[in-house]
Amino acid sequence: MEPAPKSLRLAVALFGRTNSGKSTLLNRIAGQTVAITSPEPGTTTDCVEKAMELLPVGPILLIDTAGLDDPTRLGTERVAAARRIYDRADVILLVVPVGQWGEEEEGILRAAAERKIRVIPVVTFADQTPPDEAFLTMLREKTGLIPLLSDPDRDRLLTELRTRLLEAAPDDFVEPPPLLADLVGAGDTVLLIVPIDKQAPKGRLILPQVQTIRDALDLGALPLACRETEYRTALARLRTPPALVICDSQVVDLMVRETPPEVPCTTFSILFSRLKGDLAAYAEGARTIRRLRPDDRVLVAEGCTHHATNDDIGRVKIPRWLAEKAGGALQISVCAGRDYPADVSEYRLIVHCGGCMLNRRETLRRIELARAAGVPITNYGMAISECRGVFDRVMSPFDRR
Repeated sequence: MEPAPKSLRLAVALFGRTNSGKSTLLNRIAGQTVAITSPEPGTTTDCVEKAMELLPVGPILLIDTAGLDDPTRLGTERVAAARRIYDRADVILLVVPVGQWGEEEEGILRAAAERKIRVIPVVTFADQTPPDEAFLTMLREKTGLIPLLSDPDRDRLLTELRTRLLEAAPDDFVEPPPLLADLVGAGDTVLLIVPIDKQAPKGRLILPQVQTIRDALDLGALPLACRETEYRTALARLRTPPALVICDSQVVDLMVRETPPEVPCTTFSILFSRLKGDLAAYAEGARTIRRLRPDDRVLVAEGCTHHATNDDIGRVKIPRWLAEKAGGALQISVCAGRDYPADVSEYRLIVHCGGCMLNRRETLRRIELARAAGVPITNYGMAISECRGVFDRVMSPFDRR
């Protein structure tokens, strides 16, 4: 059985100074040696991740970071890598040795407050030197949560951690936006158009397709998948029209052309725009494509890293369609994975992928950065649909809710 992808796990990041006990805490929670521990400052270099199940919270992703006061030769790079974790953390474990508090800890609280991340204070070395009540009260007042003591007894530690995580988890993680729930119901047929091309992983479906099928099954709906070459046949064989048709954005022209006007249809990418991001913000960004002019700067942002093919959707097709819409060549920049620029003010538009490999927190942070810079942002599905002249049709299912 495939484990839950990282993008669907509660991202729990461990922050603190060097030698505050972050890696030891990670290993204790995980019940195994995940991170190397040492009294030598700067032992943690790259961020260490550990996926695990923690019921009743569910699947979580623990992320150990380098100390933010790292004095070593590579400390600046390590701290920069650690700070990038803020943008995808759902919850922060602020690891504080008994009696220690200063500007480093205050800085973590400020970064968390800016991003609206709840902070759970975790007191380490408490088994060696029990903390006094004044210290624990100070931590509770600063974070709003009862401090967690890093108990050597793993069972007691996990019991307390579960309670704190349930208190601190974002509301949209506990109850995320719907994928299909407000669009289809039990017994409804959902027809999925799934192209099998060079970019389709051999023997598998891509994550958005898998998640959509699973969501349909959870709702008691009837998912039916076909390639674009069999779409007309699949429609003709249905006794009743499907409640919803969903396609890969690259074949949106075909779907709109072949789908009866009374049948709602959209794309996987647009469905994910509200699950992972902000449907309204992306829609507003898509409408600005009509105002693009030759030589405008556009950022194409990919949430994953992959080997680009000759007809790559983000690096070849979308830039070509945008240029056709603008009436001339554009200046296209591409970023992949987590190499997202902190300053996006130089761009006229950002076109983001569906975000299936990013968690909701990181996607929303990217939208916030664009909004703060006054730069419109949209996603692949909406951008393609706008360029192909079918935007209103593929957005109509959301108007009917």
